[in-house]
Amino acid sequence: MHGLFFVLVACTAGTSAFRLQQIKSTGKDHTVFFKHYYELHGEPVVLKCPSPRYKHLDFSALTPNITWYKNGSKTMISGKDEDPRIWAKGDALLFFPAMLEDSGVYICTRRNSSYCAEVAIHLTVVEKRAAREIAYLQILFTFTSGKIVCPELWDFTPNRTSLELKWYKDALPLEDDNEKFIILKGSTSLIMTSVLPTDAGYYTCKMSFPFEGAMYEVTRTIQLETIITPIIVYPTQKTTSAALGSKMTLPCKVFVGLSSHVHTDVEWLANDTIVDVVYKQSRVTEGERQEIVENGENFIEVPLIFDSVEEVDFYTDFTCLAQNRYGYQFDCLFGIIVIIIRICKNNVKQC
Repeated sequence: MHGLFFVLVACTAGTSAFRLQQIKSTGKDHTVFFKHYYELHGEPVVLKCPSPRYKHLDFSALTPNITWYKNGSKTMISGKDEDPRIWAKGDALLFFPAMLEDSGVYICTRRNSSYCAEVAIHLTVVEKRAAREIAYLQILFTFTSGKIVCPELWDFTPNRTSLELKWYKDALPLEDDNEKFIILKGSTSLIMTSVLPTDAGYYTCKMSFPFEGAMYEVTRTIQLETIITPIIVYPTQKTTSAALGSKMTLPCKVFVGLSSHVHTDVEWLANDTIVDVVYKQSRVTEGERQEIVENGENFIEVPLIFDSVEEVDFYTDFTCLAQNRYGYQFDCLFGIIVIIIRICKNNVKQC
C-alpha cells in the first residue's frame, strides 16, 4: 500500500508537478521523493524521514538537521508542547494518535551547508470501518503451506522478541490451538499448514503498544488471495490426427479454479517458439483468448488454428503453455504447466 518513487529537481516552494531529471552536483542540489502511508483513525503513526542515496550524494552522512512542515503551512512542527498529539523526534514525525484531519502531505528536509534533501510524505487517515479499503494484498498458493505477514510494524517493535500479535479471520479471532493456523510468538508471521481456496479473505493483526503511560492499538488488515497452479484439462492426449490439407482447430483449455483469469497466461508455441514467428504467413495462428466460468470455476481457452495442415506440421512440436503470474512489477512465475502435441497423419497410428 506504500508507493515510493524518486524525482530529482531543484528545491522550490509551491511546486505541484515534477519532471524526472538528473542534474550535476553543484553544491546546491536537492532531492525530492514521495511515499504514501495509509493509516487508521485513532491509531499511532510514525512517519520516517528517509536518507536517500545517489551516486554523487550520500545523505546518510549529513549532519542530522531535520525540519518538518505540513504542506501549505509555514509553521514548523517541532516539540510536543505545541500539539500533544503530533511532534517531531529525530528523523520521525509521531502521531499519538492520528486523526482524520491529519491527512495531507508532510515535508521533511535534511540539510547541511552543502546539500538539501527534501522528502514529501503523503499521509491518508481513514475511519476504522474502512480498513479493508487500505488492506495489504498478499498471495498464497493453494494446497501448500504458507504464511501471511503483519506488515509495517517495526517502528513500534524495537524489541522483536517480545512481539505479541492477535490474529483475526473475517473479524473472528484465531486461537493458538488451531490446527490450521500457527501463531509464532515474537514473529509477525501467521503460518497456514495447508492453504485452501476458502482461506481467501481478510485477516487482521493487532498489537498493543504502550507509550508514555497510555496504551494504543496498532492494526493491519491483509487481503489474502489464493491462487491455484493452472491445470490443462484439454487436450489430454499428446497426439492428434489430421489430414493433409485439412483445416483444424486445436483448443487448449486451462482450469484456474477460483483464481482470477488475469493472473494466468496461456499461449501456443511451435518448437518452443512463438507461433507467429514460426508461421509468418499466418497459415497457423493463435486464436482469441476466451475466459470462461463454469459452475463458479474459472477456465481459459486459447485455440490453435490451422488454415491448412501441411507436411511440415507433422514434424513440429506444438506446445500449450499455461503460466500463472502475479504482480506485473515483479514478473514472477508462480506456476507453469505444459503439454506438447504432435500432429499425426490420419493413416499413421503412432507418431
